[in-house]
Amino acid sequence: MHAITKRLMARPLGAPASSVTGPYSGYSLQGQSGIQVVLPEQGRVLGRATLLSPTEVWAQTELEPVLVSRERTLRIGLEVGGTTLGPFLGEARWSGAGGVTGSALGIQLVDISREQGGQILSLLEDALRQGSAAPVASPLPVQEEISSAERIQSILTAISAMANKGVLRRPGQLVRISLERVDAEQGLLHWRSAEPDTGWGESPYELELVGYNSAYRMRLEAPVAQGEYLVTPLPERLWRVRHRWHRRLPAPAGLRARFEHPLWKELGQREREVVDFSFSGLGLLVDAEDLVFPGLFLPLELESAAGERISLRGEVRYVSFASRAGRRVCGLEVRPSTERDEVPWMRFVSQSLCPSTRTSETMLEPLWDLYAASGYFNLAGKTAGHFEELRRKFIDLGTRAGELPQLFCQTVWPSERGVEASVSSLKAYRHSWLLHQLGRRPGKSANAPQVPGQILRDIYVRALEHPQGDPEFRWMVSYIESTVPWVYRTHVRFAQRMQASGQSLLMDLRMMDVECSEPSGVSAGNLDIGPASMGEKCLLARELARTRPAGYVEALDFTPDRLEMDGVSRAWQGSGLERERRILVARRQGLPLAALVLELGHPGTNLFRLLDSARLFPLSPQGRQAYVALLDEARRWFALKGRSAFVYLCEDDGAYAQEARLHDDPSTQPCLWVISASQIPDFLEHIQEQSLGRSPSSRAAKE
Repeated sequence: MHAITKRLMARPLGAPASSVTGPYSGYSLQGQSGIQVVLPEQGRVLGRATLLSPTEVWAQTELEPVLVSRERTLRIGLEVGGTTLGPFLGEARWSGAGGVTGSALGIQLVDISREQGGQILSLLEDALRQGSAAPVASPLPVQEEISSAERIQSILTAISAMANKGVLRRPGQLVRISLERVDAEQGLLHWRSAEPDTGWGESPYELELVGYNSAYRMRLEAPVAQGEYLVTPLPERLWRVRHRWHRRLPAPAGLRARFEHPLWKELGQREREVVDFSFSGLGLLVDAEDLVFPGLFLPLELESAAGERISLRGEVRYVSFASRAGRRVCGLEVRPSTERDEVPWMRFVSQSLCPSTRTSETMLEPLWDLYAASGYFNLAGKTAGHFEELRRKFIDLGTRAGELPQLFCQTVWPSERGVEASVSSLKAYRHSWLLHQLGRRPGKSANAPQVPGQILRDIYVRALEHPQGDPEFRWMVSYIESTVPWVYRTHVRFAQRMQASGQSLLMDLRMMDVECSEPSGVSAGNLDIGPASMGEKCLLARELARTRPAGYVEALDFTPDRLEMDGVSRAWQGSGLERERRILVARRQGLPLAALVLELGHPGTNLFRLLDSARLFPLSPQGRQAYVALLDEARRWFALKGRSAFVYLCEDDGAYAQEARLHDDPSTQPCLWVISASQIPDFLEHIQEQSLGRSPSSRAAKE
């Protein structure tokens, strides 16, 4: 007897079943679809179809595996309502434990003709209209692993309260479920199946639940079945996966997509109208004859009305049969095909999402003038003269930034006065973008929009949505001045409101200027200062995990695997820009006292030198005794890098500031502000509320 042992659930997430579809494709079928898979040559019914596409079919069967062994090419039919389609050629490829009625068997269909593919999709269209089929495609990629029990409970409680739906993935089938209740006291989850006749099958379970802006995947074990309900323990981990949280907008007139069907080349090249798009997806108007279905990989060439062409890799996620002038809407997940396509794609989407804004590479002199006019240079007690040495470097980098949208977004709102407002974002860490350099020109432009606050909303939307084109994006970071009324109402209040969720952070700090030419003059004594050893780096990572919030550690690349900041450094250096991190340790008699973390950014990146920074962390109770000597070592390091000054980001009381010759303005109240990328839509709603909620006179006075 030949056993078919390969189980779908054991495959690596995202591993393709073939070259043209993902590991899941087509439509999951519920019992009422009535589609049976038959073996016409044997006169037998293989079982009820649970998943079907032109490339594969899954059936729930009681037959012995020998009848469908991998060594045999099968002839199968699809029977519904007394009519049989086929025969189709297939090869048994997968098997897995199924529900109470038998085993799940997967058959890959081979050499399916265009006519046969059309027959299968027509059958599925009928099932969709009857409500007995649902699209299924590749599992969404993991974006974040969540292991905090408190955060897991908070996320699942919110999903339960919103009555959001989910799916349980079984071999060849999706079962629709909902999380009915979270029993926090007992640590239990109560689930309900929308298809009680299907059965729960064997554990462990792989589930996906839809949250507000993300979907979450989990594996659950030790279930207790209670009819159509299931009770499981809280999972130890959640995986946040990408969900459509990017804002979509209607496509501009003339935007077209060309493609060739990867299964049936005889269909020729197809050209279809794009109806909407975002950073990660687009919708096409398609015909029934295009024969597209969920899970199909579709290479696309996008062409704008101006003739610009961009190559994309797409996977069909759904096909809507709601007619638009006799046609269907095909929704695809898309990504640029090559690195060469990333720049035009990000630029095209950003500009389309926010047409009233521009990137600043052609408006750098007006942008510098904006910072002078807005009072930005006066923050932290500075004057415009303090920044003159950075002017040339700022303009040089700004000229290059427009060609590096994977690292920078310098957003401006142009007017007849030059630049009305600006805010920038840049990729500072592996999973984090930095929001910085907000400026607003006083007075009112002749072409200012009539809607209050529109200019500020527009620049925030572009600067915050732009990083969503980065698949690694998880956190937005900013160093804010909380005494500025606009910043307090927007950034501070939002972070305070969200802090209980664990998805935001607001940390007071002091931003102290350090001149490389002003050493403290204090002797280092018997301290030995040098590069951190591997053991000392592990000690630092453990101390940070113990003493700092998880958002701080994650967002600033202080996890053990990212402590060296290699990932983002390579991205910057690959574009010819400076970005690095250096960790030094002060020791006494071989015992580590404190760590100095130095970061370098390309000149002109930030006018307050936020990427040329130093942080100090104690590694023992006597750690602060080494701080002055470590700051002198930081002066030497930055001077060797060609810098005249840097910023010390002080996270304690700074009692050693005078001895170390540090400078700051006591009237300021800077903060480190961090929010999860999943909170950006909520934050933009908050921006809108705050900008609309005041009279024009109060806005002019405070901004």
